[in-house]
Formats: sequence, C-alpha cells, structure tokens
Amino acid sequence: MEALTDFISAVNGVVWGVPMLVMILGVGLFLSLGLKLMPILKLGTGFKLLWAGRTTSDRDKSEGEISPFNALMTSLSATIGTGNIAGVATAIFLGGPGALFWMWCTALVGMATKYAEAVCAVKYREVDDNGNYVGGPMYYIKNGLGSKWAWLGTAFAIFGSIAGFGIGNTVQSNSVADALSTSFGVSPMVSGLVMMVLVGLVLMGGVKRIADVAGKLVPLMAIFYIGAGFVVLAINASEIPAAFGLIIESAFTPVAAQGGFAGAAVWAAIRFGVARGVFSNEAGLGSAPIAHAAAQTNDPVKQGLIAMLGTFIDTLIVCTITGLAIVVSGAWTSGETGAALTSAAFASALPGVGNYIVAVALSVFAFTTILGWSFYSEKCVQYLFGVKAIVPFRILWIVAVPIGATSSLSFVWLLADTLNAMMALPNLIALALLSPVVFKLTKEYFAKQDKAVKE
Repeated sequence: MEALTDFISAVNGVVWGVPMLVMILGVGLFLSLGLKLMPILKLGTGFKLLWAGRTTSDRDKSEGEISPFNALMTSLSATIGTGNIAGVATAIFLGGPGALFWMWCTALVGMATKYAEAVCAVKYREVDDNGNYVGGPMYYIKNGLGSKWAWLGTAFAIFGSIAGFGIGNTVQSNSVADALSTSFGVSPMVSGLVMMVLVGLVLMGGVKRIADVAGKLVPLMAIFYIGAGFVVLAINASEIPAAFGLIIESAFTPVAAQGGFAGAAVWAAIRFGVARGVFSNEAGLGSAPIAHAAAQTNDPVKQGLIAMLGTFIDTLIVCTITGLAIVVSGAWTSGETGAALTSAAFASALPGVGNYIVAVALSVFAFTTILGWSFYSEKCVQYLFGVKAIVPFRILWIVAVPIGATSSLSFVWLLADTLNAMMALPNLIALALLSPVVFKLTKEYFAKQDKAVKE
C-alpha cells in the first residue's frame, strides 16, 4: 500500500505540475480571447436566460430531459461541495491568501471553458437505448473529432467512472460524517447509513429526480451559506480592504511564516490556487457538460451561456465568501486547515453558531455532490458498457457511501485528485480542437440576436 501511495503521489506531482496548470489556464485563456471575452461581457445575458425560463409547451418542443435551470442546478449540485468550504481553506493553508487570487483567475478563464464544454455537449449529444439524451466529453470527442480520436473519449470515460467514486462519493460522505461527528456527535456509521438510504431514494429516479432535488436544495443551501458569509464579513467589515490588499500582494510575493502558518512561496499560491480552483468549479474537468447535455434546449449557445454561470457562482461568489471570511477573521494564521479552518473563521465572528453553520452547509453541499456526481459517473459507465450497466452501477454507488463515511480516506483523496487531472487532459485537448466549432456557433447566435433586435 505504501508503494502504491508513493507511486500515485509521484503521478499526482506530474499531472498537477506546471504543464497541467499551464494547459488549464492556457485553454481557458485561448477560448476567452477567441470568444472576445464574451463569457465575462455577457454574464448578464446568462442570468436573464436562466431566470427567464420557458413555458412547458415551449420546453416540450425542445429536445432533452430536464429544464435548462435544473441542468445548471444539477451541475452546481456536483460542483458546490467540499471544495468550496474545505478546498478553499486548504488552498489558503498551503499557498497563503494569494491562492484566492489565483482561484479568481482560474474562474475568469474557466467561464469560457465551461461555456465551450456545454456548447459542445449539446451540439454532439446522442439519444441512448432508453430514449434519454446523453452527452459530455466522450460524445463530443467521438462525434466531433471522429473515429481516430475515439480512444480519447474512452480514456475520459474510464477516468470519470473511477474518479467519481473518489471525488463524488467517498470523499464527500467522509466529509459529511466528519462534520456531523465533530459538531453534533453523530456516529459516522449512522451518517453513512442515513446518506445511503437518501442517495438510494433519489438515484433510483434517474436524472429527472436528481435534477428536481438539486433544483430545490442547491439554491436554498447556497443562499443560506452566502447569507451567513455576508454576516461574517459585515462583522469584520473594517478588515475587508486590508484583506484584498493581502490577497493581491500574496499572489505575487512570498508570505512569511506567522502564527500557525508555515509560510508559502508564490509558486505554492499559484499551484494550490489553480488546482483547488479547478477542484471546486470543475471548469475543464469535463464533468459539468454531462449534465448540460440533458437540458431541454435546441440551442447549444443558450445552454453554454447558462452553463458558464456555474463557474461564476461557484468560485467568484461561494469560494470568495469562504476565502474572505478566513482572511478577514485572521483564522488563516491559526494553523488549522480544511473545513476546521473555515469553521474557525465563522465561529470567530459568530461564536456558538458559526461552526454549526459550516457543518450544516458542508453536509448539504457534500450530499448534493454525491447526487450530481452519480449522474456523471453513471454516464461514463454507460458509455463504456451500455444501458445494461446503469442499475449495477447505481447499486455499487449507493453501497460506497457508508464505506466512505467510515474509512480513512487520505489515499482516496490522493487518487481522486490525480484522476481529476487525468479526466481534464482528454477534455482540454478536445476543447482546443473543437474551438472553431464553438467560435462559429457563437458568432452565428449573436449575429442572429443582433439582427432580431434591429428588425
């Protein structure tokens, strides 16, 4: 086991090294420039499309399984998870406050990446043997790049099906069990079994039930956590300008050791900021387009505009709330890491309740991540083995929940982190090669919109 851990650690160091970080930021920047910064400039358009909705009769004319809003909520259910609470804290613990700046940079270019992923997902999706719409990197690689690239789609599906049991299942159930045990004294076995039953009840209803649950739970929980975060920031309002200064300064200069903080070089801020940013918002990972492929829409660009909001909401809103709370409270020098650091930040401003808010938020976020990722991994398994594999996969997924809740997961964290990067590789290659299609569809869509306005 020790030899295997050493091997995975070595692979992790390579796949999360300079080339990967350059590739993630590079592809995002290339897409941003190719789209003439459209994702940032048209952010308002994305929100209008999200909230405008359409009547049921309109949706009936569109191909797909779930509403565009619920497609985004399903994507966000998988995206907003431990990365927003524990991941941000870990990035700051390892890279200093400057890591938050690099998370922002990852998100700004990641919006273009997420947009392109969803455009390709809807453009190249298929109908499976059960009559459901399926898509994602494996399908846009196969249908967009041709048979000679099909092996790359298969590689993504293999990595995605295995990675889900780490990032999307056992790691999340373990985080819930730990949070509930620490704050409320609930046994990890009890947490695991309750989660197993709840996950099972939702999963057997397929993507429509997952989307329905996500559509209700994710907005409520996000508003609750963001509201609590604003209270923490309001209490420490006088510290906010200095916190922004520290974040920007630390992004470009080393941070000296202070209190329980060990000190960090600029490279650590960049590496952990980008890596945890991608872990949190999943832009470039290739997971979110699997949800967006099921959206009831006939226009890839419209879904792309909605999809890019996922990165904005996840990182530029939720992660920023967590990061600022940690910096303004001074908790980042306490020596704590992960969810304990975020709890310390909230508890310093809201004694007696702050740690409970973080525990509840973490539990709900992690639970919805288990649901969202079950859909992602299921579609990867289905791509490899067909629809006959869906039921056995769901049973295996449900059984894995209590195992994760009651196990030591340092190795699983490492494996999941490594497989995440290996998922991103085929996806980023495909996005770069399919970028002319994305640029063309985008140009045509906005030309049509401008023409309609003039008429």
